[in-house]
Amino acid sequence: MDNQSSKRRAALLYHAKPTPGKIKIVPTKKYATQRDLSLAYSPGVAEPCLEIAKDVNNVYKYTSKGNLVAVISNGTAVLGLGDIGPEASKPVMEGKALLFKIFADIDVFDIEVDTKNVEAFIETVKNIAPTFGGINLEDIKAPESFEIERRLVEELNIPVMHDDQHGTAIISSAALLNALELAGKKVNKVKIVVSGAGSAALACANLYVLLGVKPENIIMFDKDGVLHNERTDLSDLQRRYTTAKPGTTMAQALKNADVFLGLSAGNILTPEMLLAMAKNPIVFAMANPVPEIDYNVAIATRKDIIMATGRSDHPNQVNNVLGFPYIFRGALDVRATKINEAMKMAAVKALACLAKELVPEQVNIAYGETKLAFGRDYIIPKPFDPRLISRVAPAVAKAAMESGVAQQPITDWERYEEELMERMGSDNKMVRLLINRAKTDPKRIVFAEADQLDVLKAAQIVYEEGIGKPILLGRKEDILELKEEIGFDADIPIFDPKTKEEDERRMRYAEIFWKERQRRGISLLDAQKWMRERNYFAAMMVNEGDADAMVSGYSRSYPSVVRPLMQLIGKAPGISLIATTNMMMTNRGPMFLSDTAINPNPSADDLAKIALMTAKTVRMFGMEPVIAMVSFSNFGSSTHESAQKVRDAVAYLHKYYPDLIVDGEIQTDFALNPDMLKAKFPFSKLAGKKVNTMIFPNLESANITYKLLKELYKVDSVGPIMLGMDKPAHIFQLGASVEEMVNMAAVAVVDAQEKHKRLRDMVIKK
Repeated sequence: MDNQSSKRRAALLYHAKPTPGKIKIVPTKKYATQRDLSLAYSPGVAEPCLEIAKDVNNVYKYTSKGNLVAVISNGTAVLGLGDIGPEASKPVMEGKALLFKIFADIDVFDIEVDTKNVEAFIETVKNIAPTFGGINLEDIKAPESFEIERRLVEELNIPVMHDDQHGTAIISSAALLNALELAGKKVNKVKIVVSGAGSAALACANLYVLLGVKPENIIMFDKDGVLHNERTDLSDLQRRYTTAKPGTTMAQALKNADVFLGLSAGNILTPEMLLAMAKNPIVFAMANPVPEIDYNVAIATRKDIIMATGRSDHPNQVNNVLGFPYIFRGALDVRATKINEAMKMAAVKALACLAKELVPEQVNIAYGETKLAFGRDYIIPKPFDPRLISRVAPAVAKAAMESGVAQQPITDWERYEEELMERMGSDNKMVRLLINRAKTDPKRIVFAEADQLDVLKAAQIVYEEGIGKPILLGRKEDILELKEEIGFDADIPIFDPKTKEEDERRMRYAEIFWKERQRRGISLLDAQKWMRERNYFAAMMVNEGDADAMVSGYSRSYPSVVRPLMQLIGKAPGISLIATTNMMMTNRGPMFLSDTAINPNPSADDLAKIALMTAKTVRMFGMEPVIAMVSFSNFGSSTHESAQKVRDAVAYLHKYYPDLIVDGEIQTDFALNPDMLKAKFPFSKLAGKKVNTMIFPNLESANITYKLLKELYKVDSVGPIMLGMDKPAHIFQLGASVEEMVNMAAVAVVDAQEKHKRLRDMVIKK
């Protein structure tokens, strides 16, 4: 099985298992008792029905309509696939539904309509519109899409938007505003050449005109050449941009042009054309996956270029996810009757302004940057920026109110922004940030049990996704056989510590280990014997710089894997205690729980050290730690020794680390309920804060808590993450899933990045 076949199989399995599709419906109300069911359905359901019958606006009060969007397509213009039909488009529409949910907490029904007839499509959407608070049209071919959207916007009283058109237009308009500012050019003076004359290109041009670009300064091309007055194959919308003479070539049009907008095909903009453009050329090459001109070619050709693409591996990605979730969020929250030009322009300006603000460390970390700042390589925000929802949605909502299309105005904007941020607590964006951070600088990572099928699958994902560079340990014959079975045909280093092939390396590792431990009861023979064991061998690979990190533990108990790591790698300088933390993806956001795997009964001194190490790890993920030192006691309500040691640890931290947000001893419910905490214990440093870190008084309480959350509530967990190790070495839980192992591998890569950075900084200081 080749690499392409492997990826195809993985994509099909992802969509088919364990449950077909990517979305499902879950209840939002209790349903455990007969009383619950009688309220949910007959006879209780009659009451909201009657209230809605009296006033149709009550449907927003008593049903989910206000947070429900339809993603509707007939599958006639699916990105990269063309006219594949309604059923075949369903996975794409489910994917769009997923993006709505994870970025803006908007629920979606995907609707696939089996008609290419414009009137029939419009009639179908109008007939089902009472179900929804908004409608997102998707993957409908032009020119039919123009008429469908125009009619539905006019004839329905809920927001309707064709994202294929307006999403790209909004994001690229924000990029254009900032690019023009950096280039020192005025919007009403610039000359723009557009490659592509489809729905997205026309929507971009129309929005650019609203920004102040003169229509006569836009020259547009399609596959048949320049748009001009003598062509008879153009739509009315295209005729607006028939500004050039017949026979005009793109090379001619680009001479002294200020902006190139590409929404067409790859590699049609040549270096010669780029050289002919004006000073500080702005190039938006958004064909995907191959842009109109390669990014590296473009920046090598013109040092003064300001460039954006549709790709995530280059600066300035024009990604629709920066827009549509938050535009609909703002529109829904004020019950807008439509998404008008004022609302689109508000989104444009909000995105442009956000790119000029100080970037949160969380975003810098996610993209592996020292400091992202407004400039040629940062003219639009990054898709993982957590501020997007609190900037774009309110801007859109305000524009809806000011333009008279809002039916439920917002009065308390501070509260509204708090609610928006709360909506973001339930997704797994921290894992996405973690993976993205790892990809910025992949490290060599040893998988010590690579002859286990699931471990090898995890290594394959790590390799194919660019998260890290796997090194495989185990029986070579077994690994090669399993690689063939899963279609993992990449040339990856494989080591079997027990074979003659590794005699020289094994003996060298044993000699080094023995010299370090010979006065601690270790003989050379012992060292040679232990180097045949894969965890010892892997640890020495990391120690000796033959690998950057290691992961193990899938098939063996935690203590048996920890032991060789402690013997060979040991503690980091200045660290006297090793501990672990688990990052739990809860519905209130990431929660770090410590210590979940190492110290059975830590002392007060140990607890303080665990808190400090955990705080450092939380910051590694771009978050500011807010630490609750939990107990069965609240602030001295018990004199039991278990509560007392927590109290002593907090006193130490308050005295020597006064800037750290930490408090206790405190019961878990008070720690997690800020209103209850503020009412009962207003003096606490945690009052008014959202706790994201919990330090437990002993191993059993921490371990039980994290496993209870994981199994009972299906909370995703990353960890246990090792704290205090000298080198990056992390341990899987026994029988971890492939996904959990991939996440832990990403943690190991990020840990290696951090340790390399600290080592580099120390060398520079010296």
